[in-house]
Amino acid sequence: MENLPSEIEKPVGIAVLGAGRWGAHLVRNFLEHPLARIVAVVDPHPERWGALQQRFKLDADVIMSSDWAQVRHLSAIEAVVIATPALTHYALIADALKQGYHVLAEKPLTLNVAESLELCHRAEHHGCILVVDHTYLFHPAVEQGEKAIQSGCLGQLRYGYATRTHQGPVRTDVDALWDLAVHDINIFNTWLGLIPTQVQATGTVWLQEAGEKKLADLVWVTLTYATGFQAFIHLCWCNPDKQRRLGVVGSQGTLIFDELSPDAPLSLYPGDFERTGTGFTPSVEKRAVLPLEPAEPLARVCDHFLKCVLKKTPSPISSGWKGVESVQILSALTESMKRGGLPMTV
Repeated sequence: MENLPSEIEKPVGIAVLGAGRWGAHLVRNFLEHPLARIVAVVDPHPERWGALQQRFKLDADVIMSSDWAQVRHLSAIEAVVIATPALTHYALIADALKQGYHVLAEKPLTLNVAESLELCHRAEHHGCILVVDHTYLFHPAVEQGEKAIQSGCLGQLRYGYATRTHQGPVRTDVDALWDLAVHDINIFNTWLGLIPTQVQATGTVWLQEAGEKKLADLVWVTLTYATGFQAFIHLCWCNPDKQRRLGVVGSQGTLIFDELSPDAPLSLYPGDFERTGTGFTPSVEKRAVLPLEPAEPLARVCDHFLKCVLKKTPSPISSGWKGVESVQILSALTESMKRGGLPMTV
């Protein structure tokens, strides 16, 4: 964690909205941070309160509530951390900013580009810090991978691929695209230093076919960049085999980020092809495992948010504007999926 000015000693008072799986991880990280103090936890499911209290031995003065309206005016709150369903983000973030609170919001920022833009303008108007929890932007492997690619070690970049699958958790507020794709999109964008100019997506619905809102369980995504580079992403929450794997292939090698590989999460595979007569023979060198700093990405997100709040400096990594960028890309992909995979301009 980066050192803060010595005169800053008072911990930031935080209210956490949402105590589900991800909310519990956020609570843990802020409890462990010396510059944070959890003032309140809000969740409509009281059984989660007891689970949090038992797991983390919360102080008796931490207020537990089922309704944000009951705690929103507590004088000790300076920042709000939102880990609620995506459909609720806009109203909660807008209200927190209106109160003058800084906000860390789980991705996606909202489900609507116009609403995301409005929240960014509101944050600036009220002088508040707005950070989106794009966790992979803080992953040591993503940072190291960006350095490797920008060094030119892969040669001419040819294409990318990613697979993000597991058997659940199945969301009921957003589909697999909005739940999963932003991670790999952010990694590709960071490694390339670009955002896609055109996107395509197709989806299949199995589990939630009834009703007006059909949520895709399987999604195939294609991202096309101005350089001609294309990335192909496979997303599904119905696969028993959990995969978190992404690769970028170049003319002189391939860089692979395999999050589930404990010994080699980030590997460089140097090599190309040599022409031999009328054919091609691969010229392969030994794999190089790139060293990574041991760090929990979410802990770095929380530390970064607190640092931005205390220094009153907008996030250079994952501000609300980065959230807008993600929502724009996901919205274009959604439109493509509605139109049967028709390419959409971003």
